[in-house]
This record gives sequence, structure tokens and C-alpha cells, in this order.
Amino acid sequence: MRIPDSRTPDPVLPRRLRAAFGRFATGVAVVTAATPDGTPVGMTVNSFTSVSLDPPLVLFCVGRRSRLHPVFAEAEAFAVNVLREGQLALCRRFASPGFDRFDTIEPREGSTGVPLLPSALAVFECVEPQTVPAGDHDVIIGRVAALETAPDDHAEPLVFFGGGYRFLSTEFQWWSAWHS
Repeated sequence: MRIPDSRTPDPVLPRRLRAAFGRFATGVAVVTAATPDGTPVGMTVNSFTSVSLDPPLVLFCVGRRSRLHPVFAEAEAFAVNVLREGQLALCRRFASPGFDRFDTIEPREGSTGVPLLPSALAVFECVEPQTVPAGDHDVIIGRVAALETAPDDHAEPLVFFGGGYRFLSTEFQWWSAWHS
């Protein structure tokens, strides 16, 4: 087996890598925080994951070129708002260029003081963030200090797959697959 030489960049790699990453379905979330003067900020991410149950840790990634990078890198707390089906417009708003993405949205204040979005499927309020450099991004890890989930057990997540947004259209019963 021949291992590629890492010193010779593959001109196709970024495009192929992005396409391959797109084969992994992810949920969609908006990470929110407040600037030092209290202005709410947020950005759409699909790079959110759980890290640990004890202590309860989650992470998301932010590009160093993002105008919001300094806010998230220096925030004392942040929230991850997991989006549900029907919140595609909200997802696109927080993925758009610009700093003031809240515009007409009135966030509510979480118990940690961070702005929270209405009607999220789940919300994780995080404190004690740690920033870990990783390539052209920073990984931001936070301890979950408060959480909430939507009371609707039938709410479906907004999903990103293959370069587009998707909805779960069928319910899969894991036990039926193992017992058939």
C-alpha cells in the first residue's frame, strides 16, 4: 500500500473531502452566545457532538476566518440550539453572512445568560469553554450546565446530508430490524 506524501497537496482533495463529508448525515444546530456588551450572536453549525457524560461535555467547531470566531473563542458561555423540522428559514438566517442575524428574533435568556432560540428541539447551555486549535478551525468544548428538550415527543430534527437539508420521513423501529 502506498501512503500519499503529505507534503504534496492534492488539488482535488478539498472538493472530494467535502463531498465525502457530505455522506455523513448530521443534525443542524445554531450556536448562540453574547458579545461583551450583551449583543446576541449565533451561527448555524453541523459540527456539534457530545463528548462525555461525566462530566457532561459537548463541542462544536468555528472557522478562524469567521467574523464570529472572536466572540465564541472568548465567550464565557454558549448555547447549542438543535433545530427541528420547520426551522429551515432559521437555519439559513444564521448561516448567512453578517453579524446581526437575530434581527427581528427576540431570544430568551437562558439560565447561564446566553441567548436561546425559540422552539428548538433541544438546548444545551454550556459554560467553562475550552478552545482547541484544529487546522483552520477551533474546536470549542463546553460543560453542559443546563438543558431542555422539546415537550413534543414526535418532533423531528432538521438534517443535513449530501449538500442539502432533509427531514426524517419514516420512523425506524430498531427492534423490528433485529426481530425480522
